[in-house]
Amino acid sequence: MFVSIGEGDGNEMQAALAEWTGRKTVPNVFIAGKNIGGCDSVMELHQSGQLVTLLANAGAIANNSAQL
Repeated sequence: MFVSIGEGDGNEMQAALAEWTGRKTVPNVFIAGKNIGGCDSVMELHQSGQLVTLLANAGAIANNSAQL
């Protein structure tokens, strides 16, 4: 799911993110309802080989998907 932030509601969205996750930075990535973090966290998961597994377990990609 992607949430688009329109002009003028960015402060409200950042406040909501801070309340839900303790972080107000964007992007703020969730996989299977779990907060993963921002871009750096997603890149770390990718580089360590864990991102594809998380996405497959969440049903976001096929279990037999090629390593990205």
